[in-house]
Amino acid sequence: MELLVAVILVGLPLAWLVAFAAYAYVDAPKNGMRPKRWAAIAFCVPLFGFFAYLFERAERDYDPEDDPYAQGATFEVHESRRGEELLDPGGDAGRGETGDDGDTDDGDEWNDPAGVDL
Repeated sequence: MELLVAVILVGLPLAWLVAFAAYAYVDAPKNGMRPKRWAAIAFCVPLFGFFAYLFERAERDYDPEDDPYAQGATFEVHESRRGEELLDPGGDAGRGETGDDGDTDDGDEWNDPAGVDL
């Protein structure tokens, strides 16, 4: 019974790591990646290394035809946001020259109730 428990607790996860590393090793050359490096990453960094390989592999085949912003398409604003005031690139459109917001709440940034000073 102890052998079965050891196989389940150690053997199964180890088999999954070997399978992830083998898949990365076989698949990496097809995508122009280094097979030994990605097999080692997939084996030594459990689960995260394999997902890192999958995500990195997906990014290798960029097609500008699929990217709507590669052809110089403009950024479109949703209809519900069309009338709003635009922010400056720094994000400080409502600030005065001194840098304050012009609020009259005597500098209480969090609007705490009276008597609460944290």
